[in-house]
Amino acid sequence: MKLNLNIQPLNTWIKTGKEPLVISGPCSAETEEQLVATAHLLAQTGKISALRAGIWKPRTRPGEFEGIGSIGLEWLKRAKEETGLPTAVEVATAKHVEEALKAGVDILWVGARSTANPFTVQEIADALKGVDVPVMVKNPVNPDLSLWVGALERINNAGITKLAAIHRGFSSYEKSAFRNEPMWDVAIALKTLAPELPLINDPSHISGNRDLIGYVSQKALDLDMQGLMIESHIDPSVAWTDAKQQVTPAALADIIDHLTLRKAEVRNSEVNDKLAELRNQIDKIDDLVIQKIAERMQIAEKIGQYKKDNNITILQVGRWDEILQKRTTYGKALKLSAEFTEKLLELVHNESIRRQTEVMNADAAQGQAAEKLTHA
Repeated sequence: MKLNLNIQPLNTWIKTGKEPLVISGPCSAETEEQLVATAHLLAQTGKISALRAGIWKPRTRPGEFEGIGSIGLEWLKRAKEETGLPTAVEVATAKHVEEALKAGVDILWVGARSTANPFTVQEIADALKGVDVPVMVKNPVNPDLSLWVGALERINNAGITKLAAIHRGFSSYEKSAFRNEPMWDVAIALKTLAPELPLINDPSHISGNRDLIGYVSQKALDLDMQGLMIESHIDPSVAWTDAKQQVTPAALADIIDHLTLRKAEVRNSEVNDKLAELRNQIDKIDDLVIQKIAERMQIAEKIGQYKKDNNITILQVGRWDEILQKRTTYGKALKLSAEFTEKLLELVHNESIRRQTEVMNADAAQGQAAEKLTHA
């Protein structure tokens, strides 16, 4: 199923002559001097397509710096006038939309916390009706594809055709090297649903650490994302918010210089022929994998019948532990990561449990159906 979005190509509403497309600027507009100076340094790199800055900052706890407020829009206007860079800000209320547009902001984006709340998104969408302005929508805080899609649809239904999504990662209780888990599969799922929708990556919020920004940026470009939103500050060490994930304009330029741009499509017939050959091999293997899984499920149903006949519980914890240990070890020997093998086994195991449960409860289900017919 594909999303039916009415949108314009990215290059019709933002200059994409520079590759990759980069939107950059401080996490927060702190002072007029800080914002304007950062903007000039970014413009001088020649690698920036738009200037971003946080004006209103939704923070997790009260008492933290929640943005400089509307006065920052005037600073942003000055930065735009002096550098020629289009500007972008986050909006979380109808009032934010009104003030940003009045100040001449070129691009708006909906933040992760706002995307998670359909009421907030609808308020923003209502404020955008009749307005011709680009809007970007960040993924929600949690990995909920439907919420992300719903927010994009609400904005699009308001008449916004200059639309893009921003992948900024997802919150997770599990500790890892990332501030927000990339969960690339969710972003890929969105691209699959809406291939024409521009998808921009936010490596700053995924990384939470400037040392990882280059790595995440390259990964995003390799997955055919159309651009990057990277936070940059004239002096990150004294930044009022998210200091660890911001880079200086010079460091940003260095990161971009070391990125490798790859083509989404190849026109060389020899290369295409080789790709087609390799993909044909994958298709055959995929068919075989599915066939073998189907055979496995047939055996699982027989096991379910045997357990039913002998009054044995479906779940055998010892057996499941044995499968996990043996198959994970085998997977490592075949150069498969333990995480991948475990996830695959869990999917297969859950389907086996479901099949066996159906077999175990078949008589009860038939009995309920017969009872309904009796009382009909």
